[in-house]
Amino acid sequence: MLKRVFKLFQIARKLSTSGAIDTISQIHQIPVPLNLFFSLISIGSKNTHLQNNNPGQNLCGALQSMGTTFIKLGQFLATRPDIIGEEMAKDLEKLQDKVPAFELYEAKKVIKKEIGEKQYQNIIEIGEPIAAASIAQVHFAKIKNENQEKQVAIKILRPDIEQLFNEELDALMLFAYIVENTISKAKRLKLVEVVHLLREITNIEMDLRFEAAAANELYENTKLDNGFNVPKIYWNYTTKKILTLDKVDGVSIREQGKLEEQGVNLKNLAENLIQHFLKQAVRDGFFHGDMHQGNLFVDPKGNIVPVDFGIMGRLDKNNRKFLAEILYGFIQRDYVKVAEVHFQAGLVPQNASKDEFAQALRSVGEPIFGQSIKDISGGNLLAQLFEITEKFNMATQPQLLMLQKTMVVVEGVARKLYPETNIWEVSKPVLENWLRNLKSPKSTIDTALNTSAEIIKRIPDFPNLMDKAEYALKLVAEGKLNLGINNKNLEMEQMRLKNFRNNVVISFFGIVIVFLLVF
Repeated sequence: MLKRVFKLFQIARKLSTSGAIDTISQIHQIPVPLNLFFSLISIGSKNTHLQNNNPGQNLCGALQSMGTTFIKLGQFLATRPDIIGEEMAKDLEKLQDKVPAFELYEAKKVIKKEIGEKQYQNIIEIGEPIAAASIAQVHFAKIKNENQEKQVAIKILRPDIEQLFNEELDALMLFAYIVENTISKAKRLKLVEVVHLLREITNIEMDLRFEAAAANELYENTKLDNGFNVPKIYWNYTTKKILTLDKVDGVSIREQGKLEEQGVNLKNLAENLIQHFLKQAVRDGFFHGDMHQGNLFVDPKGNIVPVDFGIMGRLDKNNRKFLAEILYGFIQRDYVKVAEVHFQAGLVPQNASKDEFAQALRSVGEPIFGQSIKDISGGNLLAQLFEITEKFNMATQPQLLMLQKTMVVVEGVARKLYPETNIWEVSKPVLENWLRNLKSPKSTIDTALNTSAEIIKRIPDFPNLMDKAEYALKLVAEGKLNLGINNKNLEMEQMRLKNFRNNVVISFFGIVIVFLLVF
């Protein structure tokens, strides 16, 4: 317990001395007791963070200086403009996840421990790290695989990163709980829930087998697509802490000069990038969620090669149909059709006016189509669409928000390659093809057969299901059943925090005195 209390105060000290608290106070008023606490905890240290007039940039710099956990927190908050606002989210998107690399001998030690001595002997050579981030770093290597030598890239988790992250997150969770229960306005921010989600997401990210599986799935989905090449995974050199895949032999997509020297047609490359992304989204329902310039290369054959599969997006069939019909509806400027799609998908309350909703959609579409069509962004269109639908109490769809953000990035990369890229002309064939296949007789029959099979499979359970439903309704009628939906893990976390808070309060003054004496 004492260790956790000290960790909490270390984090509080980091927050205060990094300039994070000063920045937060510009956005939200911090109660006097908390301000006093942070002033006390920072005694003996100097705030080295340079302040400017932009709170978002200040917070970005502060989080950067605080290390792994806070870099990840910033990156996560950048995806949640609903919590911190659009402007702050855009600033946090610039957060650089770069830290000093750990030594080569440590990397070799991790690899040997993970794959075993025998398999380690099949590694011919390992180079110095070529990239280092807060969670892992990458080395080029040469291995023996099926009696062949292969040039590969090995991603290695930082030693002890899981322990460090979870210890800091435990303390951060307690801090979030205290803030939520101290500042009434902070309740709407759902800080405990944010930290809880961050823990779940990052713990998955720290198991490199998940990233390997994502890369493998993307490879299987796209292996027949001309112009797109996902690196192969070497499973016998992949574990929870290391990921091994083909070394990318190519040029970064941001190096346009080199690409032109190699005879790459930048116009075709830009169009291919957009079409491959849309194929992933609407055809496969599984897309690379971090397709910025640093994660895209072009091989000698002109193929687009993605790397870093830690962030992936997934859309079910209904969302894919929804997305394709919306985008195609806007291309056709058929706002009534787009409105109908929203109502059919159940994304807008049925008591809303369809005509009023179509009118609201027109207010999004028409100003956009007043521009030159080549300047229209599909990602920005979706962003404005979600803003409008929010006013009609449309439920937030996190997967669609991720898609929208990724689409903006992809369009940006495409237009840097070829500024005259017409996003809509390029997208149209992919969307038309998907909708055509979706409405084909074969697809209709397949859907009907699958639905029938599901129904038949569940028939034996039907009497039991009806009994349970009748019993549940009886409990509801008697007021014995609470229909509120809660995350059990989150509930347990909150209960644990509540119990622990009392111990912290008792220890508070003693810890402050210790810190004052030490620092």
